[in-house]
Amino acid sequence: MTFFSYGFRPFFLFAGLYAVIGMAVWMGWMAFQDGASASTLSATDFPPFLWHAHEMLFGYTIAALAGFLLTASPSWTGKPPLAGAALAIMAGAWLLGRVAVWFSAGLPAGWVAVADLAFLPILFIFVFRTLQGGSPRHYVFLAVLAVLFAANGLVHLERLGLTEDTARLGHSLALDVLIVLITVIGGRVVPAFTRNAIRKTASGDDADPLPSRPWLDRLSILSVVGVAIAGMVDPGSEAVGWLALAAAAFNAIRLSGWKGWCVRDQPIAWVLHLGYAWLVAGLAVRGLALAGDMIDETLALHILTIGAVGTMTLAIMTRAALGHTGRELKAPPAITLTYLLISVAVALRVGGPLLFSEAPHIAVMLAGAAWCLAFGIYSVVYWPILTGPRADGPD
Repeated sequence: MTFFSYGFRPFFLFAGLYAVIGMAVWMGWMAFQDGASASTLSATDFPPFLWHAHEMLFGYTIAALAGFLLTASPSWTGKPPLAGAALAIMAGAWLLGRVAVWFSAGLPAGWVAVADLAFLPILFIFVFRTLQGGSPRHYVFLAVLAVLFAANGLVHLERLGLTEDTARLGHSLALDVLIVLITVIGGRVVPAFTRNAIRKTASGDDADPLPSRPWLDRLSILSVVGVAIAGMVDPGSEAVGWLALAAAAFNAIRLSGWKGWCVRDQPIAWVLHLGYAWLVAGLAVRGLALAGDMIDETLALHILTIGAVGTMTLAIMTRAALGHTGRELKAPPAITLTYLLISVAVALRVGGPLLFSEAPHIAVMLAGAAWCLAFGIYSVVYWPILTGPRADGPD
Protein backbone atom coordinates (compact mmCIF):
# COMPACT_ATOMS: atom_id res chain seq x y z
CA MET A 1 0.00 0.00 0.00
CA THR A 2 1.47 3.33 -1.11
CA PHE A 3 0.41 5.21 2.02
CA PHE A 4 2.52 2.94 4.24
CA SER A 5 5.48 2.69 1.89
CA TYR A 6 7.53 5.39 3.66
CA GLY A 7 7.40 7.05 7.07
CA PHE A 8 6.87 10.58 5.81
CA ARG A 9 3.58 9.67 4.14
CA PRO A 10 1.32 8.91 7.12
CA PHE A 11 3.10 11.10 9.66
CA PHE A 12 3.38 14.25 7.57
CA LEU A 13 -0.31 13.92 6.73
CA PHE A 14 -1.24 13.27 10.37
CA ALA A 15 0.81 16.29 11.43
CA GLY A 16 -0.95 18.60 8.98
CA LEU A 17 -4.43 17.40 9.85
CA TYR A 18 -3.80 17.40 13.58
CA ALA A 19 -2.35 20.91 13.47
CA VAL A 20 -5.75 22.06 12.20
CA ILE A 21 -7.91 19.87 14.42
CA GLY A 22 -6.00 20.52 17.61
CA MET A 23 -5.92 24.29 17.11
CA ALA A 24 -9.58 24.42 16.08
CA VAL A 25 -10.59 22.64 19.28
CA TRP A 26 -8.45 25.02 21.32
CA MET A 27 -10.08 27.99 19.59
CA GLY A 28 -13.48 26.49 20.39
CA TRP A 29 -12.60 26.38 24.05
CA MET A 30 -11.33 29.97 23.93
CA ALA A 31 -14.60 31.09 22.35
CA PHE A 32 -16.80 29.38 24.94
CA GLN A 33 -14.61 29.35 28.03
CA ASP A 34 -17.18 31.31 30.03
CA GLY A 35 -19.66 28.47 29.76
CA ALA A 36 -18.50 25.17 31.25
CA SER A 37 -21.14 23.16 29.42
CA ALA A 38 -19.92 24.56 26.11
CA SER A 39 -16.31 23.52 26.60
CA THR A 40 -15.08 21.67 23.57
CA LEU A 41 -12.60 19.82 25.76
CA SER A 42 -15.25 18.13 27.91
CA ALA A 43 -14.03 14.65 26.87
CA THR A 44 -10.61 15.20 28.43
CA ASP A 45 -9.71 15.81 32.04
CA PHE A 46 -6.52 17.64 31.08
CA PRO A 47 -6.79 21.33 32.04
CA PRO A 48 -7.41 23.21 28.77
CA PHE A 49 -4.10 25.11 28.69
CA LEU A 50 -2.22 21.95 29.59
CA TRP A 51 -4.09 20.00 26.89
CA HIS A 52 -3.27 22.62 24.27
CA ALA A 53 0.45 22.62 25.08
CA HIS A 54 0.60 18.83 25.31
CA GLU A 55 -1.09 18.11 22.02
CA MET A 56 0.86 20.69 20.06
CA LEU A 57 4.15 19.31 21.43
CA PHE A 58 3.47 15.58 21.76
CA GLY A 59 0.78 15.33 19.09
CA TYR A 60 1.57 17.58 16.13
CA THR A 61 5.31 18.05 16.57
CA ILE A 62 6.07 14.42 17.40
CA ALA A 63 4.21 13.32 14.25
CA ALA A 64 6.32 15.68 12.14
CA LEU A 65 9.50 14.49 13.89
CA ALA A 66 8.58 10.84 13.35
CA GLY A 67 8.03 11.42 9.65
CA PHE A 68 11.40 13.14 9.39
CA LEU A 69 13.38 10.49 11.28
CA LEU A 70 11.73 7.53 9.55
CA THR A 71 12.56 9.14 6.21
CA ALA A 72 16.02 10.57 6.88
CA SER A 73 17.54 7.68 8.84
CA PRO A 74 17.36 5.16 5.94
CA SER A 75 19.10 7.65 3.67
CA TRP A 76 21.86 8.11 6.26
CA THR A 77 22.59 4.38 6.52
CA GLY A 78 21.41 2.96 3.18
CA LYS A 79 18.99 0.60 4.90
CA PRO A 80 15.42 0.05 3.66
CA PRO A 81 12.79 2.31 5.22
CA LEU A 82 10.17 1.12 7.66
CA ALA A 83 7.11 0.20 5.62
CA GLY A 84 4.01 -1.95 5.48
CA ALA A 85 2.50 -3.47 8.60
CA ALA A 86 5.26 -2.21 10.89
CA LEU A 87 4.70 1.37 9.76
CA ALA A 88 0.93 0.94 10.08
CA ILE A 89 1.40 -0.24 13.68
CA MET A 90 3.51 2.83 14.41
CA ALA A 91 0.85 5.09 12.94
CA GLY A 92 -1.75 3.28 15.04
CA ALA A 93 0.33 3.84 18.19
CA TRP A 94 0.41 7.58 17.53
CA LEU A 95 -3.34 7.65 16.94
CA LEU A 96 -3.96 5.61 20.11
CA GLY A 97 -2.12 8.21 22.15
CA ARG A 98 -4.23 11.01 20.73
CA VAL A 99 -7.49 9.14 21.39
CA ALA A 100 -6.43 8.35 24.96
CA VAL A 101 -5.64 11.99 25.75
CA TRP A 102 -8.80 13.29 24.08
CA PHE A 103 -11.06 10.90 26.01
CA SER A 104 -9.02 10.80 29.21
CA ALA A 105 -11.98 11.90 31.33
CA GLY A 106 -13.53 8.46 30.86
CA LEU A 107 -10.36 6.38 31.10
CA PRO A 108 -8.08 5.41 34.01
CA ALA A 109 -5.10 7.76 34.22
CA GLY A 110 -2.70 4.82 34.06
CA TRP A 111 -4.17 3.61 30.79
CA VAL A 112 -3.95 7.10 29.31
CA ALA A 113 -0.31 7.35 30.35
CA VAL A 114 0.62 4.00 28.83
CA ALA A 115 -1.22 4.71 25.57
CA ASP A 116 0.30 8.16 25.18
CA LEU A 117 3.83 7.22 26.25
CA ALA A 118 4.04 4.10 24.07
CA PHE A 119 4.77 5.81 20.77
CA LEU A 120 8.19 7.33 21.48
CA PRO A 121 9.80 4.05 22.68
CA ILE A 122 8.49 2.31 19.56
CA LEU A 123 9.90 5.08 17.38
CA PHE A 124 13.19 4.88 19.32
CA ILE A 125 13.52 1.15 18.60
CA PHE A 126 12.92 1.45 14.87
CA VAL A 127 15.19 4.48 14.48
CA PHE A 128 17.92 2.74 16.51
CA ARG A 129 17.74 -0.35 14.31
CA THR A 130 18.05 1.81 11.21
CA LEU A 131 20.96 3.85 12.57
CA GLN A 132 23.00 0.82 13.65
CA GLY A 133 26.18 0.57 11.63
CA GLY A 134 25.96 4.18 10.49
CA SER A 135 27.69 7.33 11.70
CA PRO A 136 27.71 7.68 15.52
CA ARG A 137 26.85 11.38 15.18
CA HIS A 138 23.29 10.43 14.25
CA TYR A 139 22.76 8.87 17.69
CA VAL A 140 22.02 12.37 18.95
CA PHE A 141 18.52 11.84 17.60
CA LEU A 142 18.09 8.86 19.91
CA ALA A 143 19.01 11.08 22.83
CA VAL A 144 16.39 13.58 21.69
CA LEU A 145 13.71 10.87 21.63
CA ALA A 146 14.73 9.71 25.10
CA VAL A 147 14.48 13.23 26.54
CA LEU A 148 11.11 13.80 24.86
CA PHE A 149 9.85 10.56 26.43
CA ALA A 150 11.06 11.76 29.84
CA ALA A 151 9.37 15.12 29.29
CA ASN A 152 6.05 13.47 28.46
CA GLY A 153 6.54 11.21 31.46
CA LEU A 154 6.71 14.28 33.72
CA VAL A 155 3.28 15.31 32.43
CA HIS A 156 1.71 11.95 33.21
CA LEU A 157 3.43 11.58 36.58
CA GLU A 158 1.57 14.69 37.73
CA ARG A 159 -1.71 13.37 36.36
CA LEU A 160 -1.16 10.11 38.23
CA GLY A 161 -0.64 12.05 41.45
CA LEU A 162 2.94 10.84 41.84
CA THR A 163 4.53 14.30 41.50
CA GLU A 164 3.50 17.91 41.90
CA ASP A 165 3.76 20.61 39.27
CA THR A 166 5.89 18.60 36.83
CA ALA A 167 3.61 18.90 33.78
CA ARG A 168 4.76 22.44 32.97
CA LEU A 169 8.35 21.35 33.55
CA GLY A 170 7.81 18.53 31.06
CA HIS A 171 6.45 20.92 28.45
CA SER A 172 9.37 23.31 28.96
CA LEU A 173 11.85 20.45 28.63
CA ALA A 174 10.16 19.22 25.44
CA LEU A 175 10.27 22.69 23.87
CA ASP A 176 13.91 23.19 24.85
CA VAL A 177 15.00 19.90 23.32
CA LEU A 178 13.04 20.72 20.15
CA ILE A 179 14.88 24.03 19.91
CA VAL A 180 18.17 22.15 20.29
CA LEU A 181 17.02 19.77 17.55
CA ILE A 182 16.18 22.65 15.21
CA THR A 183 19.62 24.11 15.87
CA VAL A 184 21.26 20.79 14.98
CA ILE A 185 19.11 19.94 11.95
CA GLY A 186 19.05 23.55 10.78
CA GLY A 187 22.83 23.59 10.74
CA ARG A 188 22.73 20.71 8.29
CA VAL A 189 19.81 21.39 6.00
CA VAL A 190 19.70 25.19 5.75
CA PRO A 191 23.25 25.70 4.41
CA ALA A 192 23.11 22.48 2.36
CA PHE A 193 19.89 23.37 0.57
CA THR A 194 20.91 27.01 0.21
CA ARG A 195 24.28 26.02 -1.25
CA ASN A 196 22.54 23.79 -3.82
CA ALA A 197 20.10 26.56 -4.73
CA ILE A 198 22.89 29.12 -5.19
CA ARG A 199 24.95 26.76 -7.33
CA LYS A 200 22.01 26.12 -9.62
CA THR A 201 21.94 29.78 -10.55
CA ALA A 202 25.71 30.37 -10.46
CA SER A 203 27.60 30.37 -13.75
CA GLY A 204 30.94 28.58 -13.78
CA ASP A 205 31.89 29.39 -10.18
CA ASP A 206 33.19 26.32 -8.37
CA ALA A 207 33.93 28.12 -5.10
CA ASP A 208 31.87 27.12 -2.08
CA PRO A 209 29.29 29.91 -1.68
CA LEU A 210 28.83 29.05 2.00
CA PRO A 211 32.19 28.16 3.58
CA SER A 212 31.73 26.09 6.71
CA ARG A 213 32.51 27.54 10.14
CA PRO A 214 32.69 24.54 12.52
CA TRP A 215 33.63 26.68 15.52
CA LEU A 216 30.50 28.77 15.10
CA ASP A 217 28.34 25.70 14.57
CA ARG A 218 29.63 24.23 17.83
CA LEU A 219 29.12 27.47 19.74
CA SER A 220 25.59 27.84 18.35
CA ILE A 221 24.56 24.34 19.37
CA LEU A 222 26.32 24.34 22.75
CA SER A 223 24.82 27.71 23.67
CA VAL A 224 21.29 26.42 23.03
CA VAL A 225 22.05 23.24 24.98
CA GLY A 226 23.29 25.48 27.80
CA VAL A 227 20.00 27.38 27.81
CA ALA A 228 18.07 24.09 28.01
CA ILE A 229 20.15 22.73 30.90
CA ALA A 230 20.12 26.01 32.83
CA GLY A 231 16.37 26.25 32.29
CA MET A 232 15.89 22.89 33.98
CA VAL A 233 18.27 23.62 36.87
CA ASP A 234 17.14 27.18 37.62
CA PRO A 235 14.06 28.00 35.54
CA GLY A 236 13.19 31.64 35.09
CA SER A 237 16.52 32.88 36.42
CA GLU A 238 18.52 35.85 35.16
CA ALA A 239 21.37 33.49 34.28
CA VAL A 240 19.10 31.65 31.84
CA GLY A 241 18.29 35.01 30.29
CA TRP A 242 21.91 35.91 29.67
CA LEU A 243 22.58 32.47 28.22
CA ALA A 244 19.59 32.89 25.91
CA LEU A 245 20.90 36.26 24.72
CA ALA A 246 24.29 34.71 24.01
CA ALA A 247 22.63 31.84 22.13
CA ALA A 248 20.60 34.33 20.11
CA ALA A 249 23.77 36.22 19.15
CA PHE A 250 25.70 33.12 18.10
CA ASN A 251 22.80 31.77 16.06
CA ALA A 252 22.11 35.15 14.44
CA ILE A 253 25.72 35.26 13.22
CA ARG A 254 25.38 31.67 12.06
CA LEU A 255 22.16 32.47 10.17
CA SER A 256 23.66 35.53 8.47
CA GLY A 257 26.49 33.38 7.11
CA TRP A 258 23.98 31.21 5.25
CA LYS A 259 23.12 34.12 2.90
CA GLY A 260 19.38 33.72 2.83
CA TRP A 261 19.03 36.78 0.60
CA CYS A 262 20.58 34.75 -2.23
CA VAL A 263 17.52 32.47 -2.37
CA ARG A 264 14.84 35.12 -1.89
CA ASP A 265 13.24 34.02 -5.15
CA GLN A 266 12.92 30.38 -3.98
CA PRO A 267 10.29 30.02 -1.23
CA ILE A 268 11.12 26.39 -0.49
CA ALA A 269 14.64 27.55 0.42
CA TRP A 270 14.04 30.90 2.13
CA VAL A 271 11.39 29.42 4.42
CA LEU A 272 14.19 27.52 6.20
CA HIS A 273 15.94 30.82 6.89
CA LEU A 274 12.66 32.30 8.09
CA GLY A 275 12.12 29.44 10.54
CA TYR A 276 15.65 29.77 11.89
CA ALA A 277 15.19 33.53 12.21
CA TRP A 278 12.18 32.91 14.44
CA LEU A 279 14.38 30.69 16.60
CA VAL A 280 16.88 33.54 16.98
CA ALA A 281 14.08 35.98 17.77
CA GLY A 282 12.58 33.64 20.35
CA LEU A 283 15.90 33.18 22.12
CA ALA A 284 16.48 36.93 22.13
CA VAL A 285 13.04 37.71 23.56
CA ARG A 286 13.46 35.00 26.18
CA GLY A 287 16.78 36.53 27.14
CA LEU A 288 15.33 40.04 27.40
CA ALA A 289 12.42 38.74 29.47
CA LEU A 290 14.61 36.96 32.01
CA ALA A 291 17.77 39.09 32.06
CA GLY A 292 16.14 42.50 31.78
CA ASP A 293 12.59 41.83 33.00
CA MET A 294 11.40 44.06 30.16
CA ILE A 295 9.20 41.60 28.25
CA ASP A 296 6.74 38.88 29.18
CA GLU A 297 8.42 35.48 28.75
CA THR A 298 5.22 34.04 27.22
CA LEU A 299 6.00 36.11 24.11
CA ALA A 300 9.18 34.06 23.64
CA LEU A 301 7.16 30.88 24.15
CA HIS A 302 4.87 31.67 21.23
CA ILE A 303 7.67 32.90 19.00
CA LEU A 304 9.51 29.63 19.53
CA THR A 305 6.50 27.31 19.25
CA ILE A 306 4.54 28.93 16.43
CA GLY A 307 7.42 30.63 14.66
CA ALA A 308 10.44 28.36 15.02
CA VAL A 309 8.81 24.94 15.48
CA GLY A 310 5.81 25.63 13.26
CA THR A 311 7.77 27.15 10.38
CA MET A 312 10.65 24.65 10.44
CA THR A 313 8.40 21.59 10.60
CA LEU A 314 6.26 22.91 7.74
CA ALA A 315 9.40 23.72 5.73
CA ILE A 316 10.88 20.25 6.21
CA MET A 317 7.60 18.45 5.52
CA THR A 318 6.86 20.34 2.30
CA ARG A 319 10.38 19.88 0.96
CA ALA A 320 10.93 16.25 1.99
CA ALA A 321 7.57 15.12 0.63
CA LEU A 322 8.35 16.59 -2.78
CA GLY A 323 11.85 15.15 -2.92
CA HIS A 324 10.85 11.65 -1.82
CA THR A 325 7.95 11.43 -4.26
CA GLY A 326 10.05 12.36 -7.31
CA ARG A 327 8.68 15.87 -7.70
CA GLU A 328 10.41 19.14 -8.48
CA LEU A 329 11.64 20.94 -5.38
CA LYS A 330 9.51 23.99 -5.95
CA ALA A 331 6.81 25.30 -3.64
CA PRO A 332 3.55 26.12 -5.43
CA PRO A 333 1.98 29.52 -4.67
CA ALA A 334 -0.49 28.01 -2.20
CA ILE A 335 2.36 26.55 -0.12
CA THR A 336 4.29 29.83 -0.25
CA LEU A 337 1.16 31.36 1.27
CA THR A 338 1.25 28.81 4.12
CA TYR A 339 4.82 29.85 4.94
CA LEU A 340 3.71 33.46 5.26
CA LEU A 341 0.58 32.59 7.24
CA ILE A 342 2.63 30.98 9.99
CA SER A 343 4.55 34.23 10.43
CA VAL A 344 1.26 36.12 10.39
CA ALA A 345 0.09 33.84 13.19
CA VAL A 346 3.22 34.67 15.21
CA ALA A 347 2.77 38.41 14.68
CA LEU A 348 -0.89 38.26 15.69
CA ARG A 349 -0.26 36.07 18.75
CA VAL A 350 2.66 38.19 20.00
CA GLY A 351 1.71 41.70 18.91
CA GLY A 352 -2.04 41.35 18.53
CA PRO A 353 -2.95 41.78 22.22
CA LEU A 354 -1.31 45.22 22.07
CA LEU A 355 -3.57 46.16 19.15
CA PHE A 356 -6.67 44.65 20.74
CA SER A 357 -5.89 45.64 24.32
CA GLU A 358 -9.55 45.68 25.35
CA ALA A 359 -10.23 42.27 23.80
CA PRO A 360 -6.91 40.38 23.51
CA HIS A 361 -8.71 37.10 22.84
CA ILE A 362 -9.53 38.46 19.37
CA ALA A 363 -5.82 38.45 18.49
CA VAL A 364 -5.48 34.92 19.85
CA MET A 365 -8.39 33.76 17.71
CA LEU A 366 -7.01 35.46 14.60
CA ALA A 367 -3.61 33.88 15.19
CA GLY A 368 -5.25 30.47 15.55
CA ALA A 369 -7.22 31.04 12.36
CA ALA A 370 -4.02 31.88 10.45
CA TRP A 371 -2.39 28.70 11.79
CA CYS A 372 -5.41 26.57 10.83
CA LEU A 373 -5.58 28.11 7.36
CA ALA A 374 -1.87 27.45 6.79
CA PHE A 375 -2.04 23.78 7.73
CA GLY A 376 -5.43 23.34 6.13
CA ILE A 377 -3.98 24.48 2.79
CA TYR A 378 -0.94 22.26 3.32
CA SER A 379 -3.15 19.23 4.03
CA VAL A 380 -5.27 19.78 0.92
CA VAL A 381 -2.30 20.37 -1.39
CA TYR A 382 -0.21 17.52 0.00
CA TRP A 383 -2.96 14.92 0.45
CA PRO A 384 -2.53 13.51 -3.10
CA ILE A 385 1.25 13.80 -2.82
CA LEU A 386 1.38 11.86 0.46
CA THR A 387 -1.25 9.25 -0.43
CA GLY A 388 -0.55 8.75 -4.12
CA PRO A 389 2.30 7.17 -6.10
CA ARG A 390 5.61 8.81 -6.89
CA ALA A 391 5.60 11.17 -9.85
CA ASP A 392 8.46 9.29 -11.48
CA GLY A 393 7.41 5.70 -10.85
CA PRO A 394 6.72 3.23 -8.03
CA ASP A 395 8.10 3.70 -4.47
